[in-house]
Amino acid sequence: MIESVELVVAALAAGAAAGTRETASTAVKDAYSGVKTLALRTLRRGDSVPPAVVEAVESDVITPDDDEGGVARRRDLETALTEVGAGNDEELVAAALKVLELTDPGKYRVTLHGNKGVQVGDHNTQTNTFG
Repeated sequence: MIESVELVVAALAAGAAAGTRETASTAVKDAYSGVKTLALRTLRRGDSVPPAVVEAVESDVITPDDDEGGVARRRDLETALTEVGAGNDEELVAAALKVLELTDPGKYRVTLHGNKGVQVGDHNTQTNTFG
């Protein structure tokens, strides 16, 4: 299960990648702008948040963890958001989910009716025995 802070980080990364392209829809750009504003507000409340993390969000530069030359890696952002309690900010989490729904339609929307043995998410393994 994806944690709330991981969801916010994924949305910031997806929004930075998609929202800055000319081909991005207005809805994606608006949703990304909203989650970015909320994330920055939350990060700025923290006394010990590294300036590089705030700078990375401000400038739409969220680099993968294996990019040693980046301003702030995803795990740095995740750590900072966790420390400031971003996972408990329902407005921020809802805004992040909206960005992910718009940047990857269908992946984060699941409707199930009368199903058995269902898993949702990436890279799952499951064995079912129905009798």
